[in-house]
Amino acid sequence: MSLDHPVVICCSISGSIANRDQCPAIPYTPAEYAAEARRAVDEGAVHIHIHARTPTGEPSYEIDDFVAIREAIVDEIGDAAIINFSTGTVGVSVEKRIAYLEAGLPEVAALNMGSMNYAKYSARRREFVFDFVFQNPFSEILALLEAMNRLGIKPEHECFDVGHVGSLAPLVEMGALPTPLHADFVMGVTGGIPPTARNLAVMADNLAEIPGGPHHWGVIGIGRVQWTMLAAALALGGSVRAGLEDNFYLPDGTMARSNGDLIAKAREMTLDAGRRPATVQEARAALHLPARAGSV
Repeated sequence: MSLDHPVVICCSISGSIANRDQCPAIPYTPAEYAAEARRAVDEGAVHIHIHARTPTGEPSYEIDDFVAIREAIVDEIGDAAIINFSTGTVGVSVEKRIAYLEAGLPEVAALNMGSMNYAKYSARRREFVFDFVFQNPFSEILALLEAMNRLGIKPEHECFDVGHVGSLAPLVEMGALPTPLHADFVMGVTGGIPPTARNLAVMADNLAEIPGGPHHWGVIGIGRVQWTMLAAALALGGSVRAGLEDNFYLPDGTMARSNGDLIAKAREMTLDAGRRPATVQEARAALHLPARAGSV
């Protein structure tokens, strides 16, 4: 990718861990997801990433919740953004994850590319807030990839370390993974790659070495480091993601009132870096998705 490529701005509307006690803007109901998608699209997002919840806020991996959220968002924004379902979780069977992909048919679905220690560390308390092993063996990756290929869903390869980028190469060589690829580099999780501009460049360089490119990539910064990593990605020619799944705070330390606040800042940074936000048609082209007549 080069600086001439338009920036695909993705919004991660709501993760599966945080709740409204931590950030009042986190959506729970399908109508609230739709309202947040509208705010994000109005500020420049053309790609919407979804973790489902029940209407009372609990994480959900049920078909009905994913489909209800997707339908509410599409009713609100139409073809103004690409819809992306998460498949990353702990303790939920591959079969259950494939079932909501089959029912919801998102254009893109996240595919985590490796196992890792996954933790949050408090420097102030000098202890781990939580600590578990996030398991993503190749057998599960291949099962999810087979389903995505069968359903015509583009995988978004979430890579938390350099080895996860390297794990793409054998899948391409096997013929299990069509190219060009769409990858996001997740920076800032304790147990994953440290969030520095140099490490981001290493991730991008490793992706570029995989045959079948040029590949598309973006960055996902977790926590307040999000803004530093977005700035690095913009300078290196990548795309960006912001949203309440990843970070609640604007660069000045104020809590975002909505996903729209975070996307507005990502758009401002994009323009300040001398680049421009992609239209949804340009985003589809970058991710190698079919164009849609109604999208702009």
